[in-house]
Amino acid sequence: MMLLPYITAEGMAVLNDELETIWVRRRAVVKALSAAAAEGDRSENAEYIYRKKELRGLDRRIRYLQKRMPDLRVVAASPDDETKIFFAAFVLLEDEAQSQIEYQIVGSDERDHKKMVSA
Repeated sequence: MMLLPYITAEGMAVLNDELETIWVRRRAVVKALSAAAAEGDRSENAEYIYRKKELRGLDRRIRYLQKRMPDLRVVAASPDDETKIFFAAFVLLEDEAQSQIEYQIVGSDERDHKKMVSA
């Protein structure tokens, strides 16, 4: 039995927004790519080369999201025993100096990679 990856409702909304934003961006890139292609020699056309690369990146992300999102299982309810750590829970950690930091338990699709690197 294959387990589905979990995501919070907020995380799924962020992915949906990202997908919509990418589609809007893609339309603008295709328009700019067409204009650059109309300028002539494509092998020496930096704008054309850049837009092709950008379009490939957008298409790659669209394909990933369209394949991944249907497999995600949205977790909206908390468990009966909220004294334990559970998926989507916020956990407050405190060190000896009473410094506090709060984390949320989330799946890999909604980790904040920028925060992880700087922490």
